[in-house]
Amino acid sequence: MRIGEAARTSGVSARSLRFYEDEGLIVPGRCGNGYRDYCGSTIDRVIVIRLLLDSGLPVRLIRDALPHVTGESIDRDQLCEEFLVEVRRYRDRLKARIAALTAQRSALDAFLDESSHRPKRTP
Repeated sequence: MRIGEAARTSGVSARSLRFYEDEGLIVPGRCGNGYRDYCGSTIDRVIVIRLLLDSGLPVRLIRDALPHVTGESIDRDQLCEEFLVEVRRYRDRLKARIAALTAQRSALDAFLDESSHRPKRTP
């Protein structure tokens, strides 16, 4: 199928498909006229890529996981421990960022709460 149909079928934009190709995440076939030709297995891979991106994984980690993709799922038994360590590190960094943002939000809430109880100054 051509890129427009592949975009509709997979639920991602044609631009995303081109980006995945540029990043080496997918390799569509080519028709005689040079148009990209997406097969069912490539669409399955695009769906997995989208799920992994939606989970917050960066492209470099997704690239490592893709050799272990079969259909629309990842064969977790085949993922190497090094990859899983990287995913855990990424998750831990994300957790730390969330904690920092939560602390900032709490500080802002406290500031706003305190500000709403102060008498207003007149010039």
